[in-house]
This record gives sequence, C-alpha cells and structure tokens, in this order.
Amino acid sequence: MSDTLDAALRLVRAQAALVRRFDSRLSGLHGVSLADFTLLLRLSQAPGGRMRRVDLAEALGMTASGVTRGLAPLERIGLVTREPDARDARVAYASLTATGRRRLREMVTTAEETASEIFTGPVWSGETIAQLSTLLTRLGGTGLTGD
Repeated sequence: MSDTLDAALRLVRAQAALVRRFDSRLSGLHGVSLADFTLLLRLSQAPGGRMRRVDLAEALGMTASGVTRGLAPLERIGLVTREPDARDARVAYASLTATGRRRLREMVTTAEETASEIFTGPVWSGETIAQLSTLLTRLGGTGLTGD
C-alpha cells in the first residue's frame, strides 16, 4: 500500500472517530449532532445570525436540499426559524432564534471541552496543533471562521 493511500485512510478514520466523539457529547448533552452544531455555528457567524439557505449550503459544502433537510429538525425545536425575503418570494433565510443563540453558546462550551480533551497531553503542543491546522487547510479544511 502506498504512503499516500495509507495517510488518506488514516485521515478518514481519524475524522470518523472525531465525528463520533463530538456527536456523542453534543447529542447526549444538547440533542444535536455535530452537523447540526456546525450549521448553527455558521449561522451565528453571519450578519444578524441569518443567511440565505443557498449561501448557507455553499458555506457548508452542502446542497441546498441538504441544508433544508438539516434545518427542518432545528426549526421544529425552535433553534432556527425560516424568514422569507420581503423582495423575492423565492428566497428564504435561515435565522437563529434567541433560544438558538443561547443554546449554541452552551454547545460551543461542550465542543470546546471535547476538543481540549482530544488535544491534551505533551504530544499536542500549541505549535503541533497549529501545524495540523495548516496541513488540514491544504486539504481544503476550514475552521471556525470558514477560512
């Protein structure tokens, strides 16, 4: 097996393990998945806590229908609301509710604790974490601010 394939498979397995860990903590404490959390976090970074659904899809690397499916349960539990555009009936915005903003702050605390647990110990210095972030960015990974 080539080194490149081995590295790619290790990355895929590491990503799956991270998703499972974040999903477990976020769902256990807040009733949301990592995908839900990521969507809410991206919305919170938008001006006014709202985005056109098509822009949200692009920012998350999803299809518009995928975002619509992802938003539906968040709307049902009152974290997100749908807002029509006053000028164009074809455009809909996803907007964080006050409850969504409050609950997201709690979720961020849980996610930060989880990340700290993952990157603990002498192997994970600030420099090592920065190097990992740089390498992941080269692969197309984005961070908290989307860059």
